[in-house]
Amino acid sequence: MPKYFIIVSLLITLHASSQNKIDSKANKIARLERQAHSKKISQSLTLASGNFSVHYYRCEWQIDPSRNYITGKVTAHFIITAPTDSLAFDLSHVLKVDSVYMRGKKLSFSQSANETLTIRFDKTYSSGEMDSLSVFYRGVPAGGGFGSFIQADHNGTPVIWTLSEPYGARDWWPCRNGLDDKADSIDIYVTHPSEYAASSNGMLQSVTKYRGSTTTFYKHRYPIASYLVAIAVTDYDVFTDSVQLGNKSLPVLSYVYPEDAETFRNNTYNMLNAMRLYNEKLTEYPFINERYGQTQFGWGGGMENQTNAFIVSSDEHLMAHELAHQWFGDKVTCGSWTDIWLNEGFATFCADFLYYETFNKDLYKAYVKNDLNNIVSLPGGSVKVDDTSSIGRIFDGRLTYHKGAFLLRMLRRTLGDSLFFKGIRNYLTDPVLKYNFARTGDLQRNLEAVSGMDLNYFFNQWYSGEGYPSFNIQWSQDANNRATITIDQTTSVPSSVSFFQVPLVLSFKNASQEKTITVQNNVKNQVVTADIGFKADTVLIDPDLYLISRNNKSVHTKSIEPETESVTISPNPFTNKININFKKADGKKILVQLYDNFGHFIVDHNFTGSSSDQTYTITAPNMAAGTYLLRITFNGKVTTRYMVKSTK
Repeated sequence: MPKYFIIVSLLITLHASSQNKIDSKANKIARLERQAHSKKISQSLTLASGNFSVHYYRCEWQIDPSRNYITGKVTAHFIITAPTDSLAFDLSHVLKVDSVYMRGKKLSFSQSANETLTIRFDKTYSSGEMDSLSVFYRGVPAGGGFGSFIQADHNGTPVIWTLSEPYGARDWWPCRNGLDDKADSIDIYVTHPSEYAASSNGMLQSVTKYRGSTTTFYKHRYPIASYLVAIAVTDYDVFTDSVQLGNKSLPVLSYVYPEDAETFRNNTYNMLNAMRLYNEKLTEYPFINERYGQTQFGWGGGMENQTNAFIVSSDEHLMAHELAHQWFGDKVTCGSWTDIWLNEGFATFCADFLYYETFNKDLYKAYVKNDLNNIVSLPGGSVKVDDTSSIGRIFDGRLTYHKGAFLLRMLRRTLGDSLFFKGIRNYLTDPVLKYNFARTGDLQRNLEAVSGMDLNYFFNQWYSGEGYPSFNIQWSQDANNRATITIDQTTSVPSSVSFFQVPLVLSFKNASQEKTITVQNNVKNQVVTADIGFKADTVLIDPDLYLISRNNKSVHTKSIEPETESVTISPNPFTNKININFKKADGKKILVQLYDNFGHFIVDHNFTGSSSDQTYTITAPNMAAGTYLLRITFNGKVTTRYMVKSTK
């Protein structure tokens, strides 16, 4: 085989392998997260009572990774929000509660098959009162397969880890498990056999050994949603890095399987690069007074547990995605699974686009193309989740992840970099939202505040609307290289969105020259003009793939002047009227279109010529002085005229 053929074949193989790898990464996270949560589809809402809010948990757990079992004591400090003599936590009925104590006194309680623990007080509490209680429980958690509490092994060594999104926290500990309550702080004590190490949220405070057992104590002093609390126990190899963020050095801890420690040590720098980038582009790392960590677990993806992402490997893309969740999902958490894109769309945007455009532009372009192809592979579907009882719909890779990320990419182009990132920073630091919950309207509100734009049309199109546009561009140039461009648009789901209002980028090119213009495509059948400055032979539509669109076409047409004796136009300049005279018009199709400089219709009239000569008059007494474009189609031929409106 000739040497050059071997090289070319190898390059083709490597390219295909690289593209397949991108396809796999881009869809793997969504697919595996959807699988992970599929076991919890039967109950989609928290059933904890709404008459209290927890501000602090002290969690004491006994775990042996060789045994699928948990023994726990969870102390909750709560605030009563409505007068009551009882409250209910989320807790799986398969876990046995031994007792509930309040200041040394036992309280009565009951467990229900609806996964709640109801506790009755010996008094009625008023709104605003604060108190605490401790729940003692034990048992084999309900998690299984890809469930919320997993006992497995790695390289022959037992391991236990948790994965609680969206409703799985109640499978292994009593809590308020909805998207309406964050504890202000949490302390976690994990007692385990001394040959193992325990990983959890927050800062490691102590490791105390006693008679073959070790108690590992973590403290976390930031608000945290219940599903982001996590523990993992096995024979971890633990190593520490640090990253300089402004004037602060942030510790970064890694808990990894010994057999993979070298690989993690060699690849962690990619995550540190992402940390610096996000810290600069977004806001300061949300948990800057504590640390960030990565813990290896046996599930095939990742989980953004607060301050400590659980990941299966040190894959660059996976690390960048889970790290981004510390801002989007952990600091600001979606307030409804309807808006899960505020978690997953942002993390995908940061990993697929923001990260790679900074560190690997070739892969960046490949991710953009792959994500876009995935979105338009089907005609419908909205970013807004229309069925929160379906785990598959919540964690839909095409819509929640990729279309959500592209929504942000389009917002960035619409607002421009400066306003877009300023709006995102305002969203992350909004006093109502930071370390709290947010809905899509909160993001829109912050972006509108910095840009001064009304973005209702945008979110109606791209968040709640379905589908995408396809553009058909017809263009021609006159002797002075001035281009006339007609933009026709169809949509994939016209019953949802009949027209997409977008900034449309067009690139005019020839062998040696190129000019890019942006047209605000605001109306159907829009006609605009532009001075190109050279004779183009090609027009590319959205060349950098900033729009969700498909099957776009660009057609170069020649502007043919009708015979002088067939069509005459007068006067020019005009004041209030334009007269268009047609000769030999019997039965011929006539289309008269008048546009302003912004491409908006003034007149759009379609008719059939009569048997004799006829004159069509445009009456426009209220038009502002300026230049207008008149486009006439007569007998299959097109002419354009620039008409000047004078004041007198």
